[in-house]
Amino acid sequence: MATTKVVLRFPPDLANEPITYNLIKGYDLMVNILRGHITPKEEGMLVLELTGKKKQIERGLEYLAELGLETQRLSKDVRWLKDQCTHCTVCTSLCPTHALSVDRDSMLVSFEKDRCIACEMCITVCPYNAMEVQF
Repeated sequence: MATTKVVLRFPPDLANEPITYNLIKGYDLMVNILRGHITPKEEGMLVLELTGKKKQIERGLEYLAELGLETQRLSKDVRWLKDQCTHCTVCTSLCPTHALSVDRDSMLVSFEKDRCIACEMCITVCPYNAMEVQF
């Protein structure tokens, strides 16, 4: 099984299309919506994690392109600099996917990279620069 993260941008006329349903049913993919912003009559944006056979993922991406969706593989990554982290927990309340969390018993912050969607909210709030973006 392969996994890839993609950012989809689509025009207003596609906001009502069953895109994720078609990826699941038509291409046998597991679709995890990591982030989304869809407003009627405006451009929409979804960050999806697609899991399945490599060939099925490629076919699914071709389907999206044929629909007129702008697709871009998520090419940046967020890295936690553990040695610089003071475990102040400022970042944990802002992380939308809970990739950054705090153990309440030890009050230590942890980072689960697989849950991160590179929204960069942690980077802007960390007073110790313990988070960075890698391209």
